[in-house]
Amino acid sequence: MNKYNIKELEEKINKSKKVEIEDVSVDDIDKISEIKISKNKSGNERILDYIKKVSNPYLLNINGRVVKIEFSSNGKSAEECISNVLSKVYK
Repeated sequence: MNKYNIKELEEKINKSKKVEIEDVSVDDIDKISEIKISKNKSGNERILDYIKKVSNPYLLNINGRVVKIEFSSNGKSAEECISNVLSKVYK
């Protein structure tokens, strides 16, 4: 995991977290269909890879819509939360 600059990724997360959804254009957000993360990496490496590759780890372009991801400490994993959202979007 030493190919990641953790301090740089932390700064990116802190800066990205503050961005309001109303202040961005859908064209400036990474399309979820174009984000490629290797499944052969560990869970931590996949997360770090995602943060490194996308312009804002909290915002996604899903079918032309800006989707903001937020997490709470309710005991659910990020994967569960994202799966819930996607299952509701693609009913």
